[in-house]
Amino acid sequence: MSNQSQIPVVVNGAMGRMGREIVKAIAGADDMKLVGAVDRNPDAIGQDIGEIAGCGPLEVPVTHDLEATLVMAQSEGNAVMVDVTHPAKIYEQVRAAIAYGVRPVVGTTGLTPEQIVELAEFAEKASVGCLIIPNFAIGVILMQQAALKAAEYFDHVEIIELHHNRKADAPSGTAIKTAQMLQEVKKSFNPPQVEETETLSGARGGTTEESINIHSVRLPGLVAHQEVMFGAPGQVYTLRHDAMDRVCFMPGVLLSIRKVLPLKSLLYGLDKIL
Repeated sequence: MSNQSQIPVVVNGAMGRMGREIVKAIAGADDMKLVGAVDRNPDAIGQDIGEIAGCGPLEVPVTHDLEATLVMAQSEGNAVMVDVTHPAKIYEQVRAAIAYGVRPVVGTTGLTPEQIVELAEFAEKASVGCLIIPNFAIGVILMQQAALKAAEYFDHVEIIELHHNRKADAPSGTAIKTAQMLQEVKKSFNPPQVEETETLSGARGGTTEESINIHSVRLPGLVAHQEVMFGAPGQVYTLRHDAMDRVCFMPGVLLSIRKVLPLKSLLYGLDKIL
């Protein structure tokens, strides 16, 4: 495929484990070209990100200057920024990308509902597509769809999400998104059976507006896992998805890069583009 027809892509957070997998996936995609690799790790500045990611030289040096990279990507036309950085910086970074006309695909979770609304308004005003994807795994979407069906028959449900201990936000965006989806079926779950008392604060997890308890586990050795547990007298129905390797997210990442191009507004969730 000629360079003119390839999608220019910037990876923000390129030195992280997820970022390096994304770099390799883009390098292997015929319809994409990596044009920028941004990371705050000072030891990597100036190094070829392809060499670091293990996919051979790409002639794309790591930089810490996101704004300059966005300006360069803007000049390429129809560019995309995949952001897998830190929740503390994500709002400003996505807003900057939209301002430069570079379409953000956001894999970083931790945005507040208010921030998502503000970004959606900004993206629509700028007529720039934006995708916020709490989880890029296709299997997670299937789990959520099964949970929606189960919610028609069960009144009691809890969510357990398990991630590596370098994940900065809790609960995960996937767990929050799952709870929001279940609200489409019922406005409230888990009618109280007793007056609960926590002898250890937080023992019952965090409770959403839908009265769904979410429990977060953080341990080394985990990658990304979620259980949705439904209960009724005499039975428990458990749905679980396990991501054992970040490679499972790459089909969703590449799909998102392709699908964000024609959009003129913000969409939330991989299910919106499948």
